[in-house]
Amino acid sequence: MFTVEQIKEQLSKMSTGADFPAFIQAIKKLGVTHYETFVANGNTYYYGNNGYTCSSGPGYEPLSIAATSNKVQFKLALEAHQQGKTSFVVFCNDCARLGIERWVVCTEKMTCTYFNKAGQELLVEPIRG
Repeated sequence: MFTVEQIKEQLSKMSTGADFPAFIQAIKKLGVTHYETFVANGNTYYYGNNGYTCSSGPGYEPLSIAATSNKVQFKLALEAHQQGKTSFVVFCNDCARLGIERWVVCTEKMTCTYFNKAGQELLVEPIRG
C-alpha cells in the first residue's frame, strides 16, 4: 500500500493547479482510489483498497469557511487555479471565502467534487489527463 511520504513526494512535483492531472495519475498508480481534502486546515484522507486509509495531517493554519457558498465566483477561482495562476494556499483561501468546505477526488472516475458546509455537492469537475 501507499504511504503519506509517497504521496508527498508526488505533491512536491506540483507547482500549480495545472499540474493536478499528472499528480492524480501518479497517486492512482500508487493505489489511491480516492481522497478527501478539508479546506479548514488542509488535512487530506487518502483511501485505497480493502479499507486502507492514511492522513496527511493539517497543512496550514485553520481557515474559516463561509456559511454561504458562491458557486459562480468559485468556478472563476477554480479556473484560475487550474490555469496555474494561483498557488494551493491561495486556492484554499478562495475556497474558504467562497463557502467550499471540502473536495473529494475519485481516481477511478477521474472526478473532483466540491461540497459546501451543508454537505451539498456544488460542482463535479472531470480530471483530464
